[in-house]
Amino acid sequence: MADKQGSSSRSSSADKKRKRVADSDFNSQIDNVDSFNDEEILSLEKSLTFSDTLVALRMMRAQFPKLEKVSVKPFILRSQLYSSIKDRTQVDRELEVLKRDKVLRVFKLTTGQDDHAVMFLEDYIHQIDTVSKKIETRKEGDFAVFGWFKSHVIMSKLEPSVAHEELCSLLSAGGKVKDEQISLLVNAGILTRQLIDPNIYWFAIPNIGSILKGISQGRKELLSFLNRRKFKEMMLSSLEKKRLRFSSLDMRFHLRDLIGSGHLQTFQSPTGIVVRVLKD
Repeated sequence: MADKQGSSSRSSSADKKRKRVADSDFNSQIDNVDSFNDEEILSLEKSLTFSDTLVALRMMRAQFPKLEKVSVKPFILRSQLYSSIKDRTQVDRELEVLKRDKVLRVFKLTTGQDDHAVMFLEDYIHQIDTVSKKIETRKEGDFAVFGWFKSHVIMSKLEPSVAHEELCSLLSAGGKVKDEQISLLVNAGILTRQLIDPNIYWFAIPNIGSILKGISQGRKELLSFLNRRKFKEMMLSSLEKKRLRFSSLDMRFHLRDLIGSGHLQTFQSPTGIVVRVLKD
C-alpha cells in the first residue's frame, strides 16, 4: 500500500511538473505571438481551455490593431473569446470572477444586442486619465470628479450600468457632487445615457465611437465579400492578406469576432485552413 501511495505521489508530482513546463512554454508563446501567422494562432487558440481565459485575453490584447487616428487602449470582444474557447458558459463564469477580482471590466456596446467589450482595469484607468487631461472646464475643482470616479465608482460598481442616484451616492464619498461634474464624465465619454431610461448610465470606453462604427462596417464588408464567393468560403492564408475598406481594424480582429458569434466557421483542408460563411 505504501509503495502504491509513493508511486501515486511521484506520478502526481511529475504531472504537476509537466504542467508547469507546459504552462511556461505556452506563456512564452503568448509573449512572442506577434511573430505568428493566423494559421499558427488559430492552432494555438484551439489548445485553450476554460482555465486559459485570462491567457486568451492577454494574447488578444497583445494583438489589438495599432490604430493611427484613435487613442484607445486595447479591448477584446466577448465574441472573440468564444472563437478561442468553445465552452461559452465557462468563459462567462471566468469573466465574472476576473471582474469581481478587479482584473478587468466588461462594457455593453451599441453595435449589437449581445455585443460586449472586455478591457483590463489597468488599461481602463489609463484611458480615463488620458481623456480627462483633454477636457476643458472653467472650474479646476470640477476635475476632482475623475479621481472620485476611479476610486469610488468603478472599484465598487461592477455592473455595466449605474443609476443616477447611485452614481451620485458613490461619487459623494469623494466630495460634494454637482451636475456639472456628472456632465464632465458624460462629455469625456466615460458615461453614456441609456435611451430608454435617461436616469441610467452605461459605463463606456472613451474615444471608442469611431471604432464601433468600424466594427459594424467591417462585419458587413467581410460577410459580403465571402458571400460573393462561389462556395462562400476562402483560404485563410489568402483572406488574411485582404484589407478592409470600411474598418481600421485588421482582418484578424473581425475574423475572431465573426467566428465567435457563429457567422463564420473554420475547417482544415488538405491545403490549409478554410473560412466559410455559416449565416449572413
